[in-house]
Amino acid sequence: MDSSFAVTIPTAPEGYKSGFVGIIGRPNVGKSTLMNQLVGQKIAITSPVAQTTRNRLRGILTTPDAQIIFVDTPGIHKPHHQLGKVLVQNAKAAIASVDVLLFVVDGSVMSGGGDRYIVELLENAEVPVILGLNKVDQRPTDSGAIEDSYRPFAEANHWAIAKFSALTGEGVEALQNLLIEKLDCGPYYYPPDLVTDQPERFIMGELIREQILLQTREEVPHSVAIAIDKVVEEPTITRILATVNVERPSQKGIIIGKGGQMLKNIGSAARQQIQKLVAGKVYLELFVRVQPKWRQSRTQLAELGYQVEE
Repeated sequence: MDSSFAVTIPTAPEGYKSGFVGIIGRPNVGKSTLMNQLVGQKIAITSPVAQTTRNRLRGILTTPDAQIIFVDTPGIHKPHHQLGKVLVQNAKAAIASVDVLLFVVDGSVMSGGGDRYIVELLENAEVPVILGLNKVDQRPTDSGAIEDSYRPFAEANHWAIAKFSALTGEGVEALQNLLIEKLDCGPYYYPPDLVTDQPERFIMGELIREQILLQTREEVPHSVAIAIDKVVEEPTITRILATVNVERPSQKGIIIGKGGQMLKNIGSAARQQIQKLVAGKVYLELFVRVQPKWRQSRTQLAELGYQVEE
């Protein structure tokens, strides 16, 4: 942790609780939406396309009773390329380095093989595990069979169960109280007003990538990486230059769009989100560059910020 934080971190009162909570689950079960809901601010990107979270993003929730640092992990899945291997490796590393694990499942559908794979990973966890049934707002009227398909996971391993909707906030406060209950007493790890330990540039890149995923949907899957080349803060405006890296010329064509319209739409939507982040006017200029097979290259992955977590 940056030593410059030291002067701004107060001493926690007696009996104060704190710790790191790993949010684990299959792709697209709502982990990032949940973290945003808990922290109360948009720091993790959400998209209807699976596999959107890459770097382990820490969201920080500070209450009068506790400070919870959420570690949002990539969805655990069978990897198909070097990037996938790095993501799954990082998710597994997160399991071993937190104080509590929150295993999020899609509570609107029956459990499947992907969930059982994660259960096997968590069976030997040395920390408390909470099984979180998300999307209760989307459940069919007769949802007993769905719950029954997940209950054996919790019963066999003595895990607590929480039901909630990350989208509407229903049940999230009860989940938060359960997480605090499982934490030990500890200090403030971060200043109480901080909501993430990620640098602003990282979040800017994620907000741009989110708009690409939302606007192009399945046409440009996950072969997109954003490099923030320059940020110039002026008194009345923040100027940002960013490069969108793709793997193939055809993907570049999709992102630029006819007459450059798609790139304009992406830039406009991303600029509106970044303005909320920096609380001021933003000028955003986007370039698109073809980097063949960047997801297969450890060197290029590292250059674009995807390091293997130890």
